[in-house]
Amino acid sequence: MSKKPAVDGLDPTRWRTLFVVAISQLMLVLDSSIMNIAIPSAKVDLGISDANQQWVITAYTLAFGSLLLLGGRIGDFMGRKKIFIIGLLGFAGASALGGIASTQGLLFAARALQGVFGALLAPAALSIISVTFTVPKERAKAFGVVGAISGGGAAIGLILGGTLTEFFSWRWCLGVNTPIAIVAAILAVAYVHESRAEGDRHYDIPGVITATAGLFSLTYGFNEAATKGWSSNTTISFLIAAAVLLVIFVFIEKNVANPLMPLRVVTERNRGGSYLGSLVVGAGLFSMFLFLGLYLQVILGYSPLKSGFAFLPFTAGIIIFAGVASQLLPKFGPRPLMVPGLLAAAAGLLLLTRITPETSYTTHVLPALFIMSSGMALVFIPLTSTSLHAVSLHDTGVASAMVNTSQQIGGSLGTALLNTIAATATTSYITAHSEMGEMVKPFALTHGFTVAFTFSAGLLTVGAVVLFFFINIGKDALVETEGAVMH
Repeated sequence: MSKKPAVDGLDPTRWRTLFVVAISQLMLVLDSSIMNIAIPSAKVDLGISDANQQWVITAYTLAFGSLLLLGGRIGDFMGRKKIFIIGLLGFAGASALGGIASTQGLLFAARALQGVFGALLAPAALSIISVTFTVPKERAKAFGVVGAISGGGAAIGLILGGTLTEFFSWRWCLGVNTPIAIVAAILAVAYVHESRAEGDRHYDIPGVITATAGLFSLTYGFNEAATKGWSSNTTISFLIAAAVLLVIFVFIEKNVANPLMPLRVVTERNRGGSYLGSLVVGAGLFSMFLFLGLYLQVILGYSPLKSGFAFLPFTAGIIIFAGVASQLLPKFGPRPLMVPGLLAAAAGLLLLTRITPETSYTTHVLPALFIMSSGMALVFIPLTSTSLHAVSLHDTGVASAMVNTSQQIGGSLGTALLNTIAATATTSYITAHSEMGEMVKPFALTHGFTVAFTFSAGLLTVGAVVLFFFINIGKDALVETEGAVMH
């Protein structure tokens, strides 16, 4: 269906477009956490070994993280609406394939295929928002919706995953995506407006190869570090390969006429600072979901479903304060929201360091969740906005891809780094308190979690410092360039 612009020049179906994009964004965010709950049941059903269980998650993250830059460029060149719809339908098919998987190999392949289509879908979704909303105040509201979904969706995924696994089957944790994606694709045909990059649309093949291989090696290296340790030969080899490939990639991008990821996208201080901040936030915030989830289930004895509901206040806080952030962003600009927001989230993480096996959820976890969620809501919305600040229409897709790439790499880094820190702290505690006998284990594990929370708070504080020095745009700068209203 073609759409005619309104008399005021604004897209008359822009809020419907936002609804469609929000559905796709929620589906992607849910998928990052919903399968965590399903793994134990899938292991029994398909005979997946402990050594191979990580591939339920890793197959998705490797494909998603390594192909995002290429996915963003494909959307720019071929048309963002077209690629958005292809991403949705492909994601629906891959999810259905995973839901009926009869072997572990088929499940892993389906998860990788989800990652491939997710890498097309995610950058296209952000690009569509960016080119559809041309008024700063409306754009702030639109990114407020996306930010709320990004911040709260993981907790909703835990609840939905627990419900589907407990009352139906783990297979529905994948199968639920299929009807959602098909409905979103049908709505996208009607309401999403096509846009694509103007000018040179030739693909940078050497850049594609080195970037994809480099990001794959980096993500896989961090995954190996999380499971086998930093001193593993595999970990070291992949991280060295990643460094070499990404250095070659930067050299190529400086010297080709049509780069996959033009360096102008990341060298602008506000965008570059946003990507760096996003990476640090992804690494720091990861521990809250990982280690707090383990504390609730392993130490306090919560069921997976109850554990998911225990995160609900975090989701509620994100949604509530996302609305506040979207109102404040056009009035104050991004930095006055993001820096205090990260410091508040760091304070919430520090509150979690008070937990022990004998403390309660109500007194020691709940207040921390509210403080963290209020702070992170003030970060997610402006951070998405500044990461696309003043980007040209030609580069919108690849700039959007960098948002997702930095978060993905940050999450992988956080997994590896904080797992190592928590494990080391746990071992040290057991050694130092050997007189406790078997009673030491829950206290040692909880000590490991609290040390990880402390380091995470430090990472968020570093993120606040980065954003303070890099972000220099004010409220009047949330407008755009090249006539194609961007930010």
